[in-house]
Amino acid sequence: MSAKKIVGSLKNVIESNLMAISIGVIYLWFGSLKFFPALSPAENLAKNTIHELTFGFISDSLSIILLAILEVGIGIFLLFNLWRRTIIIVALCHMTLTFTPLLLFPLESFQEPPLVPTLLGQYIGKNFVIVAALITMGKKAPLEKKRINKKS
Repeated sequence: MSAKKIVGSLKNVIESNLMAISIGVIYLWFGSLKFFPALSPAENLAKNTIHELTFGFISDSLSIILLAILEVGIGIFLLFNLWRRTIIIVALCHMTLTFTPLLLFPLESFQEPPLVPTLLGQYIGKNFVIVAALITMGKKAPLEKKRINKKS
């Protein structure tokens, strides 16, 4: 196989998976920050949100580790194109929960509710783009094309 064909093939794979790769990198990056205390700008908000959603059943230290594992896992699965449709559903469920601080902690999310977001509110707001990309990815046809040979 020539170098030109290899580069062309690699280009096609990257282009057809660009959204998954970029979202995977974001999940991997932001999720890995949560493994290290005080490194993620959303750590306290995430802990407080999970505490409220689980009625305190899960400790803050465990909840942030579980969240980090979930986010890093989603990132890895998207990057390696594993179980794409299932991971999209998991990521959409996760994304839905990322919006709950807007309701649970409006004073941390907004300077002046509901129109002027704080930096944390903006951090949450960027998730609308990720949700749109995940939905778009979910609607895409599979990468392999089925060919039907018609005999005349």
